[in-house]
Amino acid sequence: MLYSSIENKRIKNIKKLYTKKYRDEYNEFLIEGEHLALEAYKEGILKELILEEGTDFRLDIETSYVTNNVLKYISQLANPSKIIGICKKIKPKEIGNKIVMLDGVQDPGNLGTIIRSCVAFNVDTIILSNTCVDLYNSKVLRATQGMIFNVNIVEQDLEEIIFKLKQKNYKIYGTKVKGGKSLKNIEKTDKFAIIMGNEGNGVNPLILDMCSDYIYIDMNNNCESLNVGVATSIILYELDK
Repeated sequence: MLYSSIENKRIKNIKKLYTKKYRDEYNEFLIEGEHLALEAYKEGILKELILEEGTDFRLDIETSYVTNNVLKYISQLANPSKIIGICKKIKPKEIGNKIVMLDGVQDPGNLGTIIRSCVAFNVDTIILSNTCVDLYNSKVLRATQGMIFNVNIVEQDLEEIIFKLKQKNYKIYGTKVKGGKSLKNIEKTDKFAIIMGNEGNGVNPLILDMCSDYIYIDMNNNCESLNVGVATSIILYELDK
């Protein structure tokens, strides 16, 4: 089917999926570009393809076509991809042994970077607090470069899950700029959770009080702190050695 009008109700409903309210209501989200479409298809969550008319891209999935003006209307990119995918939200799996918890990370680029680093350094589960940027925000999805489909991501209350993990003998590490152990001196363990905090305020003090230990990254005194995405990457690299 070819859609040629931006006034079409179906087209307007598709565009709504860029809004969290409708993503939650329909349990769906949008992706743009061939790479993300292929990754979503391999994961089994791609429901439908929306292609610009004349685009030669085929998958064994329901496919609709749109004119260029409709594609530009739907897309959030200045230079839209000719491929848009409608996906089912990813079902979380059982929590693993190597965990990164994010407490109020708000920047989509930071969340995307952290997801990519978690995949790179063999973290099996990411737990997002309810104050984090939405996982299915289009900027987060682009920043992950498809890695969102390669790691288990759970949205859950951090206090509740920390309590349960401590009962199962997980080591819970909070991150502090001052007052923790040097990352170089942390004893390696098979079951751990690293808690990274909000860009401006760090980890919530109530969450920090629940930690087993605290860590920091040694760095030049002229630098007060690191971007949360960079800091997470350094910590995970060290722990994965």
